Amino acid sequence: MNTRFLLFIAASILLITSCTSQDEADLILTNGVIYTMDDANPETEAVAIKDGRILSAGSNEEIMAYRTGTTEVIDLNGAFATPGFIEGHAHFYGIGSARLQLDLLGVESWQEIVNMVEAAVLESEPGALILGRGWHQNDWTENPARMIGDLPHHQKLSEVSPENPVVLTHASGHMSFANTLAMEMAGVDVDTEDPSGGEIVRDENGQPSGAFRQRASGLLSPVTDAWDPDIASVMQTAVHEALRNGITTFGDAGTPVNRIKQMMEQHRESPLDLRLHLMVRDDNNTMRRELHEVSGAIENDPYFSVTGIKKAIDGALGTHGAWLLEPYSDRPETSGFNTTPLDEIREAGELAIEHNLQLAVHAIGDRGNREALDLYEELWEHAMLAGSDLRWRIEHAQHLHPDDIPRFAELGVIASMQGIHAVSDGPWVPRRVGAERAAVGAYAWRSLLDSGAVIINGSDAPVERINPVPSFAGSVTREMADGDTFYPEQAKTREEALRSYTSDAAYGIFRETELGSLSEGKFADIVVWSQNLMTVEEAEMTTTEVLLTIVGGEVKYRRE
Repeated sequence: MNTRFLLFIAASILLITSCTSQDEADLILTNGVIYTMDDANPETEAVAIKDGRILSAGSNEEIMAYRTGTTEVIDLNGAFATPGFIEGHAHFYGIGSARLQLDLLGVESWQEIVNMVEAAVLESEPGALILGRGWHQNDWTENPARMIGDLPHHQKLSEVSPENPVVLTHASGHMSFANTLAMEMAGVDVDTEDPSGGEIVRDENGQPSGAFRQRASGLLSPVTDAWDPDIASVMQTAVHEALRNGITTFGDAGTPVNRIKQMMEQHRESPLDLRLHLMVRDDNNTMRRELHEVSGAIENDPYFSVTGIKKAIDGALGTHGAWLLEPYSDRPETSGFNTTPLDEIREAGELAIEHNLQLAVHAIGDRGNREALDLYEELWEHAMLAGSDLRWRIEHAQHLHPDDIPRFAELGVIASMQGIHAVSDGPWVPRRVGAERAAVGAYAWRSLLDSGAVIINGSDAPVERINPVPSFAGSVTREMADGDTFYPEQAKTREEALRSYTSDAAYGIFRETELGSLSEGKFADIVVWSQNLMTVEEAEMTTTEVLLTIVGGEVKYRRE
C-alpha cells in the first residue's frame, strides 16, 4: 500500500507539473491595442506566447497569469498590434538583388538617370555591367530631349557609358532599356525581328532606340545573365527589408526552379527569419522534369514552401503591354500583348493539378483576365474538379470588364491585387484606357468584394517599395500623390484592407489554420505599429512605422 500510495503521489505531482508548464508563457505582450482578426475575440490588451504559438489573448490581468520567472514581458505602452502582415505578391530575389543595382524608383527625369549611370561608370571597371531598376516615364516631370513616342532614345545614355553595358529595368518589370554596348553584346541591330509577345522600340530609321517591351527584354539576356550576385547576400537583404516593414510571411510571385534549389540549400545552412512561400516560374519542360524536386519544398518546414506555379498572360499598363479587349486610348494601334501562349498556360495548369499546386496567372488587361478565367473553367471542367477548392489566383487583375467581375466569386478565383498600384498608376490610367473604361473596371476592389470575391494585398516589390503601409492606405483612401482620389467609390474599408494583409492573405496560401489571426494555437507572428491603423487620421496613415516584428514568438526586428 505504501508503495502504491507513493507512486500515486508521484504521478499526481508529475501531472500537476505538466499542466502548469503548459500554461507558462515564453513571451507576453501587454498593455496594447491588439487587433487579433479573430471574430470570437477581435480586440485584446495582451497576448501570451509559448513555443512559438499563441497561448492566449485577453486582458492584461488574464494574460499576466501566464507569467513565470522566465517569461519575457514586453510592455507595448498602448501601441497598436496586428497579426504579422503577409505579403501576397512580391519578388523575394528581386528585392535582394535590386539593392545591389541603381535604385531608379521615383526618379523624376531621364537626365537624372543618365547622371546616375555616369556616376556608376566612374566607379566601375571598363566592361563591367551596370544594372538599374525602377524607372517609369510617367514619373518624369520633364521629357527627354529626344523621344520615341513616350520613351527616351538611348543616345544620351550611350554617350556616358561607351565602355560599359547598361541595362535598366522598368518599374513594372515589363520593359528594359539598354545602351549601345549592351545591344551590340546581345546581337540586337536593325535586322533583329520582334519576338512573339514583345517589341523592340525603333527610331525613325528603324534602328533600336534602346527600349525593349515585354518579351523583347529577353533579347538582352546574354548580357544580364552574366550577373550572378551572392545568393546568401541577396536573401539576407530581402529578409531584412521584409522584417523591418512588418512582413512575417512573404509570398514570392515567381522564381525559376534552379534558383529555388539554391534558396532551399541556403535556408538549410542559414534558416530564414520569415516564412517564404514561392511560386515556380519556369518553362514547362523544366517544370515537367524538375517540379517534383521542389514541389512543397522542405517537408514540415513552416518557413520554406513552394505552393504554386506562375505564368504571365500579358504585360503591364504602363508599358502598353496589358492585353485589352479594345485598343489603348493613347496608342490606338495596339491592344497590348499576349506574352505567353494560352496552350503553354494550359499545360502549366495541368502540371499544377498534377503536383497539387495553385496556378497563379499574371493578368492585367481586361482581355488577359477574361482569357485567364475562361482557361481556368476549361481546365477544371476537363479535370472534373471544383475550382473553388483549388484557390487558383489571378495576379494584379488591374483592369476588368464589368461582365467578368462577378466571375471571380462565382468560380472561387482569388484576386491578388496590390493597393499601391492604384494610387501610383492612377494619374495616367485614364489616358491608357479612357475615362469610361477606367471608371468601371480599373482596380475594382469594391465591386469585387461586394460580389463575394477574396482579395489579397501586396506591394509587387521591387516594382514598388515593400512597405505595406502605403498599400494599406491606398486601399482605403485611393489618394494619389497630387491629392486627388482615384475612383474613390472602389475603396476598401480599413477592416477589409487589414484582412487583405492578414486573414484573407493566409487563405490565399492555404494557411488560414496557422496564420492570419492571433488565435490560440496559431503561429505567434505579430507586428507592433507606431500608430493605430484603424483609427489614425487618413492624412497621417502613411507615416505609420513598424516598432516590432515577431515571427514564431521571437522578436526579429526592433526599431532603434
